[in-house]
Amino acid sequence: MKKFTAILLGALLIAGCSGTSTDEPTEDFTKGEGVMTFAEYDEAADDSEVVIEAYVQGHQSWWDNQITIYAQDPDGAYFIYNAACTEEDAAKLVEGQKIKVTGYKSTWAGEEEIMDGTIEIEEGNWIAEPVNTDDLWGSVDLVTRQNQKVLFTDCTVEAYDETGAAFVYKNPTDKTDDLYFKVTKGDTTYEFCVEYYLCGQDTDVYKAVEALNVGDVVDLEGFLYWYEGPNLHTTKVTVK
Repeated sequence: MKKFTAILLGALLIAGCSGTSTDEPTEDFTKGEGVMTFAEYDEAADDSEVVIEAYVQGHQSWWDNQITIYAQDPDGAYFIYNAACTEEDAAKLVEGQKIKVTGYKSTWAGEEEIMDGTIEIEEGNWIAEPVNTDDLWGSVDLVTRQNQKVLFTDCTVEAYDETGAAFVYKNPTDKTDDLYFKVTKGDTTYEFCVEYYLCGQDTDVYKAVEALNVGDVVDLEGFLYWYEGPNLHTTKVTVK
């Protein structure tokens, strides 16, 4: 693999962290005419036009007729950054909803994403289960799970910095931004975050990170975003 008052911080934001759909899958995952397989998308060059079909697994809050989506199919995952989207269509992007996206592939700090995208709502529904990636912790092959919904188990919370804090606010003044924390397994430590526009300060995961203590052992779920290395956009924290 080559190298995942307008802001709606209510239902739209929370849906990215804990929303569910009761619909059963309605697809056999066959791609439509002119739509790339994940392998074809993965091999596409930067700045080339890409057309994909996938299923919404979460999204950041809608803003200024744009939305950022975490999407997946059974073969891989896609980070769709600031795609054009009306507020009406944003309300339809529940977990599992099938979409078609046309845009341009880009790589930024190691993260493969779709830029300048347009979205079509399609018939179909599928929700991915988190993939346990413990066997790839510390391995360069972890990138093969980029943007997927993943699970890491038995991670130990480390002091974030010399203050000994278990987490830090990107914006400590009013807490309206990301939370950062570090966890270790074996010889490898990663810095992960709670992405504020995915899971804001009123969500369970944001509050769970605020309650962490150094030395806690946790299981983590989220979307495996990439920023010069793995930077899980965490959606669930379970203290063991």
